[in-house]
Amino acid sequence: MTEKRFLGVYPIGMGMRAEVLNTAARRNVFLSPDALEMILSNSDPMSFINTVLTAMSNNSMWVDKKDIMEFIAGDSVIEEPRKVITPKNKKQADISIISGTDVTGDSTCEGKINDFAGYFKNRFYTLKKIIEKKRDFGAAMPIERAITMDRDTKIIGMIYDKKDTKNGHVTLSLEDETGTCTVLISKDSPNIKEIFVNDEVIGVAGKGTMRGDLYIANEIIRPDIPAGNVWIPSDSVASIAFLSDVHVGSSTFLEPQWKKMIGWLKENSYKTDLDYLVFPGDVVDGIGIFPGQEDELSINDIYKQYETFAEYLKEIPDHIKMIVQPGNHDAVRLAEPQPALNEIFTKSFDSNVILTGNPVSLNVEGRTVLTYHGKSIDDWVANVQQLTYDDPINIMKEMLVRRHLSPMYGGKTAMAPEKKDYLAIEKVPDIFVTGHIHGAGKMDHKGIKIVNASAWQDQTEYQKMHNFNPNPAIMPVVHLGTGTTRMMNFMD
Repeated sequence: MTEKRFLGVYPIGMGMRAEVLNTAARRNVFLSPDALEMILSNSDPMSFINTVLTAMSNNSMWVDKKDIMEFIAGDSVIEEPRKVITPKNKKQADISIISGTDVTGDSTCEGKINDFAGYFKNRFYTLKKIIEKKRDFGAAMPIERAITMDRDTKIIGMIYDKKDTKNGHVTLSLEDETGTCTVLISKDSPNIKEIFVNDEVIGVAGKGTMRGDLYIANEIIRPDIPAGNVWIPSDSVASIAFLSDVHVGSSTFLEPQWKKMIGWLKENSYKTDLDYLVFPGDVVDGIGIFPGQEDELSINDIYKQYETFAEYLKEIPDHIKMIVQPGNHDAVRLAEPQPALNEIFTKSFDSNVILTGNPVSLNVEGRTVLTYHGKSIDDWVANVQQLTYDDPINIMKEMLVRRHLSPMYGGKTAMAPEKKDYLAIEKVPDIFVTGHIHGAGKMDHKGIKIVNASAWQDQTEYQKMHNFNPNPAIMPVVHLGTGTTRMMNFMD
């Protein structure tokens, strides 16, 4: 029997097909034939279509197969909360600090020469292990031996210098635990335009020349995120939000926008299962951070700044578990990794606040969340011409490519020579967030949700002087089940 259609709607008597189409029509949404078949192939078409329609943008009048595919992959933008039935009592929060990722209570460095040697050795061996596990690489040959052999070999080393030759080639000074060599990257190589920074660890496939320490590169191998890494949807219904660079105590703190955001949380967070909130540093403006700061403060006492911040936290709904870590404006050591805020400043914080160091990796309902304030972004911008403050997401991608948050030593980011390099990214995260530069953005990179988490401070005099325009009052929210990321703007 031929099915009759009128403007895409089937008669009521067509069973499940008609129910699905009528459900869409009631939302003023039309389904393409391909999209309809995908929905009908689901084991529970009605539940699936309702979930899809709730997650789709309000202005989506036509849904095709691509929209359904993107929804399944977790890339659709949610414009309004999902309508879900929640139990009377919230489930227990499922969040913990991943062992070995927080320096708090484990700092041992004294700043001696041996501390620095141990620090860089730990970085080298950590990243070397990641490279050697990559497909088709295997164990590296020591540099000392590789440069004496006239055959193809593979080496791993740490860059300590890069030069451009007058003939258009690039040379890298590379070292491992056995020796050093000069790696030549030909101007005709596909690697010639890659970004190389000092103190990053790379693998090189190539050949020695048996003439001094010269090693000819055929291929450069980065630690990077495995090519097959993907976001695998889970049954979690919870979301996690990020509020970076609050800067309580600054005269440019955006209190009206902050109150608007708090009002939204009170009204919507429970019914939308927004259960976790991360503060990636600079929760207060601090004291004496930069010359003339006292002229831009509304609270000129560091203790009162944290007390005021604590009062703001008490307005956040009780079911939300909060994570607070420091940044370069907070009252902890400037050198990274930074330990958690001392209880002398946080004694008035609510019990549902977890204090962590910077950086730290969290396990949130089975998802790995790497959160880092982002001070090293200053060094990336200062040392790499292609990278700018206007595009923090691309800088974060470069961190993931190198599996390190701050490879360049001796720049604007002070580093504490701990026995372990806490800024090496050993475990592949599901979500990677930074703040610091008062920008906002998102990107998917090999299954990882990259988020730059805005700020709650208006343009400062320092920013005006440098012609920098912040993008404040935006709260990124990531759904832990689907991976859908939305940027909620409270500036308007």
